[in-house]
Amino acid sequence: MQVKLFAKNSRAFWALVSFIVLVIICANAFLAVKTTKDLANVQKSLTNTGNILLVLDDLHLMILSAESSQRGFLLTGVKEYLAPYTRAVKDLSDQIDSVQTLDTEITGQQGLIDELILLTREKMDELEKTVLLALNDKEAAAMAIVNTGEGRDLAKEIRSKFSIIINNEVAHRERLYAKLERVEQESILIFIASAFTSAFLLLGMIAAVRLNMRNEEKYKASLLKQNEELAQKVEERTQELTLYSEELARSNRELEDFAFVASHDLQEPLRKIRAFGDRLHSNYAEQLGEKGADYLVRMKNAAERMSNLISDLLAFSRVTTRGKEFIEVDLNDILKEILNDLEIAIEESNAEICIDELPLVQADPSQMHQVFLNLLSNAIKFRRADTSPVVHIAYKTEDIEDGITKDVATWNVFIIKDNGIGFEQEFAEKIFVPFQRLHGRSDYKGTGIGLAVCRRIVERHGGTISAQSEVGSGTVFTIKMPQDVTLNQVG
Repeated sequence: MQVKLFAKNSRAFWALVSFIVLVIICANAFLAVKTTKDLANVQKSLTNTGNILLVLDDLHLMILSAESSQRGFLLTGVKEYLAPYTRAVKDLSDQIDSVQTLDTEITGQQGLIDELILLTREKMDELEKTVLLALNDKEAAAMAIVNTGEGRDLAKEIRSKFSIIINNEVAHRERLYAKLERVEQESILIFIASAFTSAFLLLGMIAAVRLNMRNEEKYKASLLKQNEELAQKVEERTQELTLYSEELARSNRELEDFAFVASHDLQEPLRKIRAFGDRLHSNYAEQLGEKGADYLVRMKNAAERMSNLISDLLAFSRVTTRGKEFIEVDLNDILKEILNDLEIAIEESNAEICIDELPLVQADPSQMHQVFLNLLSNAIKFRRADTSPVVHIAYKTEDIEDGITKDVATWNVFIIKDNGIGFEQEFAEKIFVPFQRLHGRSDYKGTGIGLAVCRRIVERHGGTISAQSEVGSGTVFTIKMPQDVTLNQVG
């Protein structure tokens, strides 16, 4: 009876042990499979988001290359500049197909990608339209399209969309890395618990656990390898972007040199036109008659305007190529010289000029003179007919945080405020574009390049210039320049 009871209890015991072992095996198997699947899913997601970033980078590079090529061609008329544009147009369809096949895991991201594709097509249509016009000897029409700002606005929208999409993917990738770390920690805890429980059960369970751990290490090694490959690809792409940036800078320098040479060579025939025009006016004015003399005067005026345009173009191209090294400059002395230069204009207009105490800055003195001379002369020139000009130059400092490094630096801020005719705020950017005028030549003299030169000089000094205005209420120009200028020539 006891044997039967023992046997019965033994069978019950072993049945219970077998059941426990089976439960543990099943539990360990379930946890191992779950961990493996989680790691595989994270790996797949990381690979997918990395592929999305690479494809979007390719599309962005293609758009930048096409836009740079179009600008070079429109500015120079040299068809060799169209090579990158032609390649971009040829490969655009395939690249867009690649973007459309992207399988993003972020909610709402696909809609942003669709909007980006639409903006890309619009941008390429705009580039194609201007290039075809230029190829058909309709440069004026092409430049008219460019000057509408439509292409610039599209480029801004595209950059904004790229930034949002890429930031979303980068944030998603960071979440995946966090999830990967969490899964790794969870897997370590799970396998430690399994090791302790399996030690009291069967050697086969220990072997199974070890096998699962080896598989886990393989998956981790594979994932780390793919992450290293992805990091290498990102580094290579960064190097490509750096090379492209250097190439773009070289191209800009070539365009500046071209503008300088072209402008310089145009001065000689203009001098002859003006000289012969003066002789014709002096010696044959009576023989030409009233109408002929009028034509002659118009010709001389046109030659004069052309000469001024060329001189201003030379000044614009020389901002970076002929700039002097930065030295310590007392802006108070600069403003005294400018007031002496404008003495007659100030007296004739009964202008009132108020200037705060200005600082010492590291700058190119001749270019600082040019900036403030342009702004003050404009304030006097663009005055209201029934009001004497009042101009105030204020100075303050401002701490500004770098958007990338998050470092805080102190900047000099100059505020030039006048009570002139003003303009619509929508034209605040147009006034800094070369040869852009908001008023007729008969109303106010000038070539429309002064403010463009000002912006280029300020940017060479690492700063920014902006304008706020209202019709009939004057204009406020704000110049911001870093106090710590470490380069002798920026740009």
